Amino acid sequence: MHDPRGLIREAYNIENIDMPQCRAIFLDWALGAEAGNDALAAIRALLAQYEPDNPDHPMTEILKEGALGGSVQPGRVGRSGRRKLQ
Repeated sequence: MHDPRGLIREAYNIENIDMPQCRAIFLDWALGAEAGNDALAAIRALLAQYEPDNPDHPMTEILKEGALGGSVQPGRVGRSGRRKLQ
């Protein structure tokens, strides 16, 4: 499952959600991703699932950025003890 905690699904259900809120939810989703999972494939799958019915939603934009702009490496932890996004 690409969204086991339902964070992305819930973002699409929140009325009047904005881009910063979607970024925070996406970050929470990425930090909670299990090490060894292909996060880029998960982002693309979520985008394929939600974009057709929500092309103008801010979470769709965030997922597009994630799918095109870099890779998320679940389980990679930096000095702060937080997982890093690259």
